[in-house]
Amino acid sequence: MIRGLLFDLDGVLVDTAKFHFLAWQRMASELGISFGHAENEQLKGVSRRASLEKILEWGGLTLSEADFQHWMDTKNAWYLELVDGMTEADVLPGAREFLVAARAQGFRIALGSASKNALPILEKVGLLPLFDATVDGNDITLSKPNPAVFLEGARKLGLAPEECLVLEDAAAGIAAAHAGGMAALGLGSPQELAQADEILPDLQGQNPQELAERLTRH
Repeated sequence: MIRGLLFDLDGVLVDTAKFHFLAWQRMASELGISFGHAENEQLKGVSRRASLEKILEWGGLTLSEADFQHWMDTKNAWYLELVDGMTEADVLPGAREFLVAARAQGFRIALGSASKNALPILEKVGLLPLFDATVDGNDITLSKPNPAVFLEGARKLGLAPEECLVLEDAAAGIAAAHAGGMAALGLGSPQELAQADEILPDLQGQNPQELAERLTRH
């Protein structure tokens, strides 16, 4: 029986993915590396360090640790400039209503995100009070598809992995959920999320209890 919901952040609750894309693209351009939407898709759910490692690999570049840290910090500063203006209006359609309904129905709710900026973003858009626990890139160093972020979320909720449902928009996140022994709801493209237990375009009009019951039967 599913008693806990573990949410990814980008693309599930808010659309900060567009800001990540713009910041990575700006950084790649300064390094002379081609970076478009196809490359950006491969960074979904991946930590900042691992993302930069991928970009450098695509460009055939190696950096000293000092320069590597410089570009991670620079990219993050550009990203934070973009997210600084976020408000409650930036929550994705149906997400806030889904979280409120889930709490009312007795579900335990946790965040499971690779982002190190997850908590200030949740605060900016007014969602932080709806969470019982949070796990982000400051808590976990292993990137999805490693299940560490979701396993820690389940632990913080006091639940077994099989009692949790993961809500994700990235293939790496779906793989992480399954690696951790959890059901996975994909939000987005059926082509990209083919391994999910169920796929929806978004959370609009969804009843958490009905969804959990459907996915428990899988």
